[in-house]
Amino acid sequence: MSSQDPTRRRSAGGPPRPNRRWAAAAGLVAAGLGVAAGELLAAIVSPSLSPVSGVGSVVIDAVPGPVKDAAIALFGTADKAALLVGMGLVIGLAAVAAGVLELRRPPAGAAVLGLFGAAGLAAVLSRQQFSVLAVLPPVAAAVIAVLVLRALTARVRNLAAAQTDDDAAVRRRTVITSVGGGAAVALLGAALAGIARGGQVGVTALRETVRLPVPARPAAALPAGAGLAVDGLAPLVTPAADFYRIDTALSVPLIDPADWRLRVTGMVEREVELSYAELLAAPLQESYVTLACVSNEVGGDLIGNARWLGLPVRELLARAGVRPGADMVLSTSRDGWSASTPLEALTDDRDSLLAVGMNGEPLPLEHGFPVRLVVPGLYGYVSATKWVTELRVTRFADETAYWTDRGWGERGPIKLSSRIDVPGRSPVTAGTVTVAGTAWAQHTGISAVQVRVDDGGWQDAELAPGISADTWRQYRISVDLAPGEHNITVRAVDANGVRQAEEKRPVLPDGATGLHRIRVTAR
Repeated sequence: MSSQDPTRRRSAGGPPRPNRRWAAAAGLVAAGLGVAAGELLAAIVSPSLSPVSGVGSVVIDAVPGPVKDAAIALFGTADKAALLVGMGLVIGLAAVAAGVLELRRPPAGAAVLGLFGAAGLAAVLSRQQFSVLAVLPPVAAAVIAVLVLRALTARVRNLAAAQTDDDAAVRRRTVITSVGGGAAVALLGAALAGIARGGQVGVTALRETVRLPVPARPAAALPAGAGLAVDGLAPLVTPAADFYRIDTALSVPLIDPADWRLRVTGMVEREVELSYAELLAAPLQESYVTLACVSNEVGGDLIGNARWLGLPVRELLARAGVRPGADMVLSTSRDGWSASTPLEALTDDRDSLLAVGMNGEPLPLEHGFPVRLVVPGLYGYVSATKWVTELRVTRFADETAYWTDRGWGERGPIKLSSRIDVPGRSPVTAGTVTVAGTAWAQHTGISAVQVRVDDGGWQDAELAPGISADTWRQYRISVDLAPGEHNITVRAVDANGVRQAEEKRPVLPDGATGLHRIRVTAR
C-alpha cells in the first residue's frame, strides 16, 4: 500500500483516533467560546443574570434539601464554587461528545450544543431577575458555539481527507491554529467577562459613595473584657470579609441604591413603599447581632457576630398597620428567594432591623447591599433575607417560603449551642492547657459554659461579659492534660437555666443539636 493512500488514515467504524481527539478539542473550544461570549454579553446587558448563573440557580432550586445540606457540610462557603466546577465538568463532557458526534454524524454535535443553549435560555426565562435583554446572552452563546463547532470540525474533516503527507501537514497546522486560536479567544473572553462582571456595572463604585448616617440610637460600647485575648479564638466581632455566606444566589444581585424600593404589602391597613434615601434619612439603630445558618453542624463555623445599622422593622410595620390574624411576614429577595418570619419576631422588643450597614460600612454586595433583614434568634433561612425588596404580611396557613417548601421547619429558632476553638488540631504540650471558644443562645442569652475532659466532671469556664442576649459570648478555662489522647467536650447553659441538648440530631429540619467534642494529643 502506498504511503500516500488515504485509506491508510482511516479505521473501521469511523474517523481515525487522532481526528476524534481533534474533534473533541473542537467541541471544548466551541463550548468555551459560547460560554465566554454569553457571560461577556450578560455582563454588559444583564449583569444580574447570565446563562451560567441562571442554570446554576435552577440546579440549586431543584436539588433536594438533604443534598444541599450535604454540599454545605462538605464545601462550606465554597459550595457555589463547587457547583460551578461541577457545571464546568458537565459542560466539558458534553462538549467533547458534541465534537465527536459532529465529526461522525453531523449535525448531531451542533444539536447537543443547541440543546445546552436552549437550557440556558429556559433557565434565564424562569428567574426573578429576568429582563428582555437577558434573552440575548444564551441565544448568542448557542449560536456562537454551534457556528464555531461546525467550522472547526470541518477543518478536522479536511485533515482526514488529506491525500499526501505534505497536504496532511498543512491541514494539521490549520487545525492546530484554529483550535489553539479558538481556545485563546475563549480564555480571553472569559477573562474579560470576569473583569466586566467584577466591575458590577458600577454598583461597587456606587456602594463606595454611600455615606451612612450617624445612628440615632448607636450600639452600646463593648463591655470591658468581652473579647478574650486567646490565640486561635474567633474574634468577638466578625470582620465582614470573614463572615459566612450561605444563600442560593449563584450571581450576586446588583441593585443601584437609587433604584431600590421596599414594599410592605399583604394584611396591612396601608401599603408602604420605602426608597433607599428615605431609609437612610430615618432614625436608624445600631445593634450587635449574632447570625447563624441552620446548616451549621455542631462545632461548625457558619455563624458570625457583627454590628448592624438599620431601621427597626417593628417601626415600619407599625407605619403600615398590621391587620388582626396575621402571624407571618414573607420577605422576598431581588432574586426571588423568600423567607417566612414569625410576625412576633419582627414586632417584639428584639433588634430586628432592615439593615443598611455592617461593622460601620455599607453592606457588602454579597451580604445584601443595599438592604437586608437581620433578625436575632432565628436561623437565616427564615429571617436573613438579603437584597430584600418586599415584606408581605400574611399567615403561615396561607403562604410558604423557599426552604419551608423543601421540608425545613416553619419557624427556625436558633438552638442553644457552644463550640471549642482552642486548642486546634495540632498537638499541645502536656500540662496546663487553655480551652476557649464561644457559646450562643440568641435572644435568650448565656449564663454558663462548662467543659469536661474525658470522663471527668463538668468544670465551669470563665465566661466573658456579654454584649447582649442577641450575641454570642466567649469563654475560657485552664485544664490539666497528661501525655496522651484526650477528649474535650463543651456545653452551654442559657439564661433560663436550660442546658444544651446532648442528643445528636442533624441540621434537617430545624438545626443540629449535640455537644461539641474534640480529640487532643498532649505530648
